[in-house]
Amino acid sequence: MSTEDAPKPTLVERMRAQREVHASRPLYLRVLIAAAGFTLLFAGVAMLVLPGPALAVIPVALAILSLEFAWAGRALETALEKAEQAKQSAKETTRFQRIMVGVAIALAVVAAVVASILWEIPVVPYT
Repeated sequence: MSTEDAPKPTLVERMRAQREVHASRPLYLRVLIAAAGFTLLFAGVAMLVLPGPALAVIPVALAILSLEFAWAGRALETALEKAEQAKQSAKETTRFQRIMVGVAIALAVVAAVVASILWEIPVVPYT
């Protein structure tokens, strides 16, 4: 079996290996990494209600924090499992379901345009 045929380690396996390397780093660096992870996590949580890519930032923050904290590793593993389940669920949708989602999106866009016209909501702010 060549190296090309060998299965690639999963993200969780790579994070566990990285955790071992991280444990040998100096304390000041570990504290800085943890602080960066918490900063990203708080920013990601804020982005759940504010504009921003919360669903991308939170897993990155959990990955950073999982180097130092087991709870973050468990949360990351759970999030990755849920993401895989969602991916599988999306793959298993029927053609009818995909058409209905497209129709719902089209109707929502039409409703937004009609509301904008009827209630005189400017599409582009006045300068």
